[in-house]
This record gives sequence, C-alpha cells and structure tokens, in this order.
Amino acid sequence: MTVSEMQKNKLMKHLFHCFLVTWALVLWLPLAIADAAEIRPPNIVIVFMDDLGYADIAPFGGDIPTPHLDQLASEGRRFTNFAVTSAVCSASRAALLTGCYHRRVGISGALWPNADIGLHPDEETIADIVKKKNYATACFGKWHLGDHPEFWPLNQGFDEFFGIPYSNDMWPYHPEPNMARQFPPLRHIEGSNRLDEPITAEMQRNLTTWYTERAVQFIEKNKDKPFFLYVPHPMPHVPLFVSDKFEGKSGHGLYGDVIQEIDWSVGQIAETLRRLELGKNTLLIVTSDNGPWLSYGNHAGSSGPLREGKGTSFEGGVRVPTLFWWPGRIPANTACDQLAATIDILPTVAHLVGVPLPERKIDGKDIRPLIFGESGAKSPYDEANNAFAIYFNRQLQAVRDTRWKLVFPHQYRTMRGQTPGMDGLPRPYAQGSAAFALYDLENDIGEMRDVSSEHPGVVERLRAFADAIRAELGEGTEQGSGVRPAGSIAELRGAN
Repeated sequence: MTVSEMQKNKLMKHLFHCFLVTWALVLWLPLAIADAAEIRPPNIVIVFMDDLGYADIAPFGGDIPTPHLDQLASEGRRFTNFAVTSAVCSASRAALLTGCYHRRVGISGALWPNADIGLHPDEETIADIVKKKNYATACFGKWHLGDHPEFWPLNQGFDEFFGIPYSNDMWPYHPEPNMARQFPPLRHIEGSNRLDEPITAEMQRNLTTWYTERAVQFIEKNKDKPFFLYVPHPMPHVPLFVSDKFEGKSGHGLYGDVIQEIDWSVGQIAETLRRLELGKNTLLIVTSDNGPWLSYGNHAGSSGPLREGKGTSFEGGVRVPTLFWWPGRIPANTACDQLAATIDILPTVAHLVGVPLPERKIDGKDIRPLIFGESGAKSPYDEANNAFAIYFNRQLQAVRDTRWKLVFPHQYRTMRGQTPGMDGLPRPYAQGSAAFALYDLENDIGEMRDVSSEHPGVVERLRAFADAIRAELGEGTEQGSGVRPAGSIAELRGAN
C-alpha cells in the first residue's frame, strides 16, 4: 500500500469516526434534554377556595355547571374524604401552609384586622420548603394569617404577593351595621406595601379576575424554572361579587355566577399550563378552607349529604371537595375515598421536590401513594396509634379515621329549624348540643346514628388517641406540651 493510499485510508477512518460521533450526539441530545426535564422538580399550584361547600361543584354532585373543574376531574383524581383541621379561615390556612394542626402553631379561629398575632415567621411554610430548591413563589388572593407586615407572605417564603390581608367581609360595608362599624377600610397589599386606595364594591367584582390574571402572568414569567403558585380566592365567601363576564349567566343566582367565575379561573390556570407544555410536570390541587356559611342561605353553598357547615366540626364543616391533577402521573378519572387532609400537602410536596421536612414537628403525612393511586394505598390516619384531630377554637371536638368518627360533647351553631338568610343578609343560628357519639361514616355520612355501644373497641382506640393529642396540643386553657406560640407583634418588634 502506497503512502497516499495509507493517508486516504486513515482519512476515511477519521471521517467514519466523526460520522459515528455525530450520530451519537443526534441520538443522545434529545434523551439528555428529556433527562434534564425529568430532573427538574415539579411545579406546585394550589387553588384554595373560601367557604366552598362539598356539593357546590359538579364533580361532587353540584348542580352549577363547572366545565373546567369537570375536565380536571376527568383528567385527575377526586378526593371524596379530604379534611381540614378546623372549619374556619385563619386556622385552616395556617394548617395548610405549615403541615401542622393549627393548634400546634398557635392559630385558632379567624384573625381580625389589626390583630396583634399572626403565623410566626419561624414556622416553615410550603413556600419556605420549596425555596430550598430555588423555586419561584407567589401568592395571589386572600392571606388571613396576620394583618401586620411582619406576618405578610413575603416574610413567609413568598417572592410575590398581591391580595387582601383578611376576609372580604371585614370592611366598612358589611351588611350587618353592627359589624360594619368594627372594620377599617379594606386595602390591597402589593408585595410589602399596603396600597392607599380602599377597595370598593366595584373593585370586589374584579377580585377573582385580577388574581387569575396575576396567576397566569406568574406562570408565564417562570415557565423555565420550577415554581409554587398559591391562589387563595376570597370567593365564594360573602359578600358575593362577580364580574360582568359571569353576572346572570349560571342560572343559579349570584352564588352560581360566583362559582362559575371560580371555575373559569381554574380553567385559565390549567389552560396556561397546557399551552406552555407544563402540565406533565405540574401538580395542581383545588380545594377549600372549610364548608359553606349556611346562615347566608341563597348566598351560601351546599354541604350536600353532609351534616352542618362552616364553623362546626361535623363533616359539612371540615370535609371539603378536592381535586388533584397531574397528567401522566395521577390516574385519570379516578376517586380516592381514603381520609387525607390539607396538612398532608406540605410533607407530600417536600418529598416530591426532594427536600427534608421542617426541623420542627409537623402533623401531616406523605400521601403520594393515595395521590398516584398505588394499589392497596391506605390513609395514614388508619394506623393503630394514629387518627385525625378536629379542633374548633381551643376545644378538641372530634377525632376520626377513614371510617369512624368519635365526637365529644360540645356546643355548636346550627341552622336546623331556622329560616336561612337571603340576598346577602344572614339569619341567626340556633344553638346545638352534640353528645358523645361514634359515627360510621362509611354507612352514615350524615352523622345521624350513634353506634358507640356497638363498637366499644373503636371507641377505646379513638379515645386513646384523643387523650394523647390533648396532652400534646392542649384544650381550653391547657396549652399542651407541643404547642408553639403564634407570632406576636410585641415580641417581633421588641426583638428588632
């Protein structure tokens, strides 16, 4: 072989080698890009309604058309046994964001304007958790975890906030004159600034639209990085307001119009995720802070087959309609009847994102097996020594697992035998008295028949859990060994 032939042969081998390398890159690059997409942790979106009743939306038996929520349900998973720790605003929100019983973090009831306490900045929220993975975080809507700047979202792990500091009825136009006099002007907060312009009735008509637009803009702005979006809508809490887009459109009065606008809002968020091809890497959760405010009658929702509503520890107060959506990960058009709760969202998100749980004790459980429909998955509250506690204010009123609910004697408000309110004006509640009782929720979802004498073993097990939780979280004036104080303005400002 001549020198020229050897050089030619060498060149051909080199070219062939280059050809192989090029094709390897062509084949490998898409896989590498796909692997990078898989490595990116999932986006998290939580849409949190205010006073949405269990039977208000079509996927849970409601009559009001909710096509966007229907689509989410057909593509995702309904949780029919999903609970909050207390059927009132601030307590429920504190539990959702911290993964703790609200008692543990010192928040009970609904905080009023200028309250001198709020969620302590030392508590880790879902936003704090995901910030450890460099998530973009935002909250648009109703906060209600402290009216002073020390407690606002930007001090609780959020990068952005636009919304109201507490419920939309806490303003000088409350329909009850004796209540209206107690409230200062309601103003928006933008980031760390309380805006000067008081919110008017015309502005209330646009709240759902404004928060939805902010949510969509946030997703678009952060489409190339992981994000956590929290949208706590002020509606359908009274006073009810709806934009021109939906006024008179539902065929179910003003309440139905409000529900349809909320449905539209969820649809806008889901459609943005689809349009930006983020759906397959996003967990979207839609739920509520408690059940319907029944004294408002036709301006309140429905708890359907459940007993009572907001402000009670019966199922109509604490069981909330809940949807989980994650195309390709969550089995489509399925339902979970196992007990799970809002306090389970933080630990579940922590595991999905890949960060440790907070150092301080939390109460929620990782419910990924329930969300993803794993075979044989059971509620974490069905274990021998574990159940779920339901406090109202400072009283432990019930404990339960997936099937059984043990109710302790307490007073509660009820509309039984009362004429409900009309067109935004509430009617007084009557006083109810709950006796010690065990309910079989699997066969008696309306909590009508006490079966405690028939199941003494169940009573003993749940009572033992109740004794343990009282020792840890207290009751009444007894603080409990595991209770952490709420944030105090006097403490925080004294420390600075």
